[in-house]
Amino acid sequence: MRFIPITNHQSPMPPAISIKNLDHYFGTGSLRKQVLFDINLEIKSGEIIIMTGPSGSGKTTLLTLVGGLRSAQSGSLQILGQELCGANAKQLTQARRNNGYIFQAHNLHGSLTAIQNVRMGLEVQPKISASEMRSRSQAMLESVGLGERLNYYPDNLSGGQKQRVAIARALVSQPKIVLADEPTAALDKQSGRDVVEIMQKLAQEQGCTILLVTHDNRILDIADRIIYMEDGHLIKDSISAVPLER
Repeated sequence: MRFIPITNHQSPMPPAISIKNLDHYFGTGSLRKQVLFDINLEIKSGEIIIMTGPSGSGKTTLLTLVGGLRSAQSGSLQILGQELCGANAKQLTQARRNNGYIFQAHNLHGSLTAIQNVRMGLEVQPKISASEMRSRSQAMLESVGLGERLNYYPDNLSGGQKQRVAIARALVSQPKIVLADEPTAALDKQSGRDVVEIMQKLAQEQGCTILLVTHDNRILDIADRIIYMEDGHLIKDSISAVPLER
């Protein structure tokens, strides 16, 4: 009997983030200044990528473009297969629904309790009942160790606890991509470590991709890859561990 091998014709999973020949400018006319130069980067689904480099190197600008917070101008920027270069406001809004955001200033609403702040992460999602919003928000706060502080206001939480609420808010909608900008900068060593380990654990459980900007060398070990930016150029990617040509 002759056995015929079975061939898997499924195409490989496309990258979560695909950036090609990306340039970006601020200002117009004589004030126009280029801030990103020929960025090429591919990030697979489920990867944890840390982006580091000096202040003013373009890290946050690149993060905001990936997050659909502003429209890319030149080159190609595909997020989950959707081209965002030249995207209009409606397309950017749609793209943002796939993302969770965590910032250095946790951006919690002081007039809302922890569970109300987390629930805000579900407000943009269609067809979720009020009871499901509450149960999912409570479960997420319990998963970051704040189950006993559901009804605490931000002023009654420590810096590390506030950032945990911000993480819960970012992840409660089970986003495909999490974007974090200096999430440990305002925290002490132990609180910072706790925060990134929670991010890492929950992201792995949900299978989402993390792109994290940081100057904090204490947390670099959580990354699958580290990319280094300088003066608007992507200089080094730890997957190759060699400088990239400028």
